[in-house]
Amino acid sequence: MAPERFFLELDPPQEAMRDWPHVVIVGGGFAGLKACNALAGKPVRVTLIDKRNFNLFQPLLYQVASGLVSEADVASPLRQMVGEAANIQILLGEVVDIDPAAREVVFNDHHYGYDHLILASGSGSTYFGHEEWRPLAPPMKILEHADEIRRRLLMALEEAEQTRDPERRRFLQSVVVVGAGPAGCELAGSLIELMHRSVARDFKQLDRAQCRVILLDAVDRVLPAMAANLSRDAALYLERAGVELRLNTMVAAIEPGRVILKPPPDVSADEADTGGDGLGDLEAATICWTAGVRASRLGRLLAERTGAPVDRGGRLQVEADFSLPGHPEIRAVGDLCHYAHTGDGRVLPGMAGPAVQMGGWVAGDILAGLEGRRSEPFRWFDLGSMAVIGPWYAVADLRGLHVSGLAGWVLWALAHLAFIPDTENRIALFSKWMWQIATRQRTALLITGRPDQHLGVDVGLERAVPPGSLTQSPEEPPSGPLNRLISTPRITAM
Repeated sequence: MAPERFFLELDPPQEAMRDWPHVVIVGGGFAGLKACNALAGKPVRVTLIDKRNFNLFQPLLYQVASGLVSEADVASPLRQMVGEAANIQILLGEVVDIDPAAREVVFNDHHYGYDHLILASGSGSTYFGHEEWRPLAPPMKILEHADEIRRRLLMALEEAEQTRDPERRRFLQSVVVVGAGPAGCELAGSLIELMHRSVARDFKQLDRAQCRVILLDAVDRVLPAMAANLSRDAALYLERAGVELRLNTMVAAIEPGRVILKPPPDVSADEADTGGDGLGDLEAATICWTAGVRASRLGRLLAERTGAPVDRGGRLQVEADFSLPGHPEIRAVGDLCHYAHTGDGRVLPGMAGPAVQMGGWVAGDILAGLEGRRSEPFRWFDLGSMAVIGPWYAVADLRGLHVSGLAGWVLWALAHLAFIPDTENRIALFSKWMWQIATRQRTALLITGRPDQHLGVDVGLERAVPPGSLTQSPEEPPSGPLNRLISTPRITAM
């Protein structure tokens, strides 16, 4: 007889687990997945809640957007990755509220009890108070964003192939990428290479010289978080590849097909780096946004519920053990936490390396506490930062060791393959990278989905209405995530 593994208290768990401490993890990203792996097979019950049923390797989303790889190459089902452990349950849903006093999370209209709560809900994109720009300039945080960018660019090229108006054709072959950090540089470099190769090989009426990618940011250099010499190397490579850099330049407004510019407050129009054309507006059929990051809304929610401080980005300012002040049972990790308990007082960056280390340490600290032990203080091992700018070219800052070019690309590839949690995806990505480099052919140049598919992405559990039961009236909108159940059951950990 198969052992019972029901943790949701619809049926009791197997007897051996009934009295085990219950750890709820919100978010199956880098930090949440690492915590699950560390707790697998241990004497704790673990529930992982995520509004998607897969782990997304976000650093490679730009490769989905530019057709280098497909969606399945950068995403892996959570149930296959950690769900096979007997003490781990995966639940699909979005946590909409947390009650620290009752030690409960609310999702899918369930009130679900916990003994320990690990919040690893990640981050999203911010438009700095201009949400009206989102439909016009897709961000790059989830698969639907990458799909939309690819769809818009390929549709623009298809239209350009059929138009006889040279001005219209130049407009359709133009792209603006807002944000010159790693994501923006990687996206801009990959898109210009995609356009040049596609126009040269696949489109008979288009001129390669008319392809235009403009990288725009208010900072004075690309990759501003990296060393100056690496920023310079990256900028030179991008410019040689055909990317136009517009630095010291801010976005005043975004309209359909147009980006309206202005200089930063401390830079005059004469000092702004305008590429020789003045500060004038930019017209492009495809506009992408990589400029702003905001923490999950659970940060501000918990700040309201517990009084925990948050920084300007909405990240929870945590104690040295990642707990919230006054709530040792609640830990925040990854992009949701503002962790400044480092040797130099610098806040840990929102990257994969720190997130993985945070998730593993918090899981180990919970186990140590249950065994009556004290953990060693958290020490972050800085693996450095890197960005790939084009085929066979990347820049890497490895704890002071600066590498660029082919050597940087090799280090970048090895690091990303090491961080990818699924072996099948490692093999698929490596083979596709080698194929693309050898042939210059991209394997995922499909136009799929509907226009503006990045807007209002409805994720989480949906309710299926059986025949003969309560159904929606014709006037009702279609049912969305299971946040609108008839009743609200209270489910507590036993």
